[in-house]
Amino acid sequence: MAKLTLDDLRKLRDEKKQAMNQRDAEGKTAQVIIGMGTCGIAAGAKAAFDAFLDEMDKTGVTHATIKQTGCMGLCFSEPTVEVKMEGMPDVVYGNVDEDTARRIVRDHLKNKTLVSDHIFDKPSTDIIKD
Repeated sequence: MAKLTLDDLRKLRDEKKQAMNQRDAEGKTAQVIIGMGTCGIAAGAKAAFDAFLDEMDKTGVTHATIKQTGCMGLCFSEPTVEVKMEGMPDVVYGNVDEDTARRIVRDHLKNKTLVSDHIFDKPSTDIIKD
């Protein structure tokens, strides 16, 4: 096994810092929350999670943070993803595979348009009173 040099370790540290920055919520205006309960993982949530990270990196989306949560109670439509973004309604997407995850990044997070064919739930804010 080859030994790592100090430069190798610094490079590895910088790569991991950048990857963890996508999970830091400070100063971000959008949140992507992925249901990673047993049902979500069995349906492919991990692949969707990785696709979100990859597409956010490729498209330069830095205003969004990505988080994981447990089962969202919508097991029949797993993997499920909730997207919260300033200036747009909160949306729960269902049946989010890798391609859909990439579309959500490009359309919802980058171009501020909803991915209509995968919207499972959109909370009705007009009936909620403070």
